[in-house]
Amino acid sequence: MKISKLLTVTALAVLTTFSSMAAMAADKLRIASEGAYAPFNMINEQGELIGFDIDIAKALCAEMQVECEIVAQDWDGIIPGLMGRKYDAIIASMSITKERLRVVDFTDRYYSNVFAFVVAKDKALETTKEGLKGLTVGAQRATWAGQYLEDELADEVNVKLYGTQGNAYLDLASGRLDALLSDKFPAYNWLQSEEGQGFEFRGEELDMGDQVAIAVRKRDPLKEKLNAAIKAIVENGTYAEINARYFPFSIY
Repeated sequence: MKISKLLTVTALAVLTTFSSMAAMAADKLRIASEGAYAPFNMINEQGELIGFDIDIAKALCAEMQVECEIVAQDWDGIIPGLMGRKYDAIIASMSITKERLRVVDFTDRYYSNVFAFVVAKDKALETTKEGLKGLTVGAQRATWAGQYLEDELADEVNVKLYGTQGNAYLDLASGRLDALLSDKFPAYNWLQSEEGQGFEFRGEELDMGDQVAIAVRKRDPLKEKLNAAIKAIVENGTYAEINARYFPFSIY
């Protein structure tokens, strides 16, 4: 009888401990972002992650009443890090693709994306397949823009892919690229910078129905909680306030 009582008390203590740990975990949301995709995610002089993605992450945490822990993760390892449970979600301007949907789930979108070519203002070229023939065109690796170049233009142009968007801008500015295909919104931000003053959007935008969302592990109930939070910040005006910090037009 005494042994049974002791076992019962011990079991209850263990369950209480696990419940407490679960409650603590539920009060914190661990989020990864890249830190190399201005103005969506970047690292300031103090080594802190800042940008549109980061502001959205913090707003969602506030809406969900959980603590935000945001960490920087290189793009190529960002999904493996999620699968390895280094964090709970990815808020890093990640597009929903069929390939990614095989390994992760996505929330509803938190912004929509179109693509545009960026060319030097003094360079006379058209951003059509014929106009770009024989030239060198860049994009960030493992993105829709990079995939589009490889699928649609690789037989006519020299495709050059980069590990980060920043490196692609550097090569464009130095003349090693004739044109850059980019998500329009980060490119818009770069065009406002000193380095981007001599460049412009050229040709028609490419709208491929690209939706940017938050990645979570398969079948994680966190997805629905994040969906509810996204809807709430859109409806209560928080999203519009964040949007206005970075763009004079809506990107939702």
